[in-house]
Amino acid sequence: MSTALIITGSIILVILGLFLVMFNSFKKKMGNYNPEDDSEKLQQFNDKNFHLKIKVGVSIVDFWAPWCQPCKILGPIVSELADDIGDNVKVAKLNVDDNQKTAGKYNVRSIPTIIIFKSGKEVQRIVGVKPKHFLKKTVEKYL
Repeated sequence: MSTALIITGSIILVILGLFLVMFNSFKKKMGNYNPEDDSEKLQQFNDKNFHLKIKVGVSIVDFWAPWCQPCKILGPIVSELADDIGDNVKVAKLNVDDNQKTAGKYNVRSIPTIIIFKSGKEVQRIVGVKPKHFLKKTVEKYL
């Protein structure tokens, strides 16, 4: 076997090993997501308080459910977003299982769904997992 082939194979094995370590770390972190560990700035909306909470200013609401794996990935991102912009924007979560009336009213059919409200009106909808910088840039357009 040539030296170049041995070196190439070794590099591929090292890269694959690093990828597996990173993947397992990510998987472990996401599997352990607990909404109770969310930011203190992250609000919990429900059917009773929803319309009052979104009435004034800008709100970004994560429609989610505890059994939803993509929601578990997005949860820590939304919590970090609350830490970053929670003084200027209401950042909130709404559990669609417990608050079906509000989820139905806004026609939330796929989760996670993020809806941005300005003065009580929906201005943008984002479906699926998105990175924090994308969400932050998107909501800042409405300030």
